[in-house]
Amino acid sequence: MKNKVLDGTDRKKKGVIRDWVESIIVALIFAMIIRTFIIQAFKIPTGSMRTTLLEGDLILVNKFIYGVKIPFVDLRLPAVRQPVRGDVIVFIYPEDRKKDFIKRLIGLPGETVEIRNGTVYINGKALTDSVFGKMFYYNYGDFQAQEYKVTVPNDNFFVLGDNSASSKDSRYWGFVPRKNLLGKAIVIYWPPQRIRIIK
Repeated sequence: MKNKVLDGTDRKKKGVIRDWVESIIVALIFAMIIRTFIIQAFKIPTGSMRTTLLEGDLILVNKFIYGVKIPFVDLRLPAVRQPVRGDVIVFIYPEDRKKDFIKRLIGLPGETVEIRNGTVYINGKALTDSVFGKMFYYNYGDFQAQEYKVTVPNDNFFVLGDNSASSKDSRYWGFVPRKNLLGKAIVIYWPPQRIRIIK
């Protein structure tokens, strides 16, 4: 049986196919690195962050700002900065590690949080500046009891949804461990009329 001899055209076709396959593999590797360590897209599924974020908004989350988690090991890269009150954060839901949640960071480690007459108090001082002054926070969940206060443990955070009337957050299930942080929401990139920096 005779061996088939490749002509120049066949060699060119194989070379082009190989180049395409290599390019696709390299692009996929870069995409995985970017998604794992730098920035990731998320879709907002519920109205718990209205009106900051609406159902269906597509957002980008900065994953390295708080020190990105290295896959398959319990280690994090150094943080660019620490979480700050008012950050809109994405994190692994403490009661189901298969779910990612998004809420606004309210209480930092060691702080005492109280909700009274629609206002959040941190260590007895009302949060009325910036975004907090525009919102009404309901005494739901554990906070239904009058003058209920909690102190945020070390390496944990207290979070609330901007739509306090329709948000399952730290009032119900407690604190977000630092190790659960995935990143800071930075921008809405879709739909076009909603493109904006997240504040």
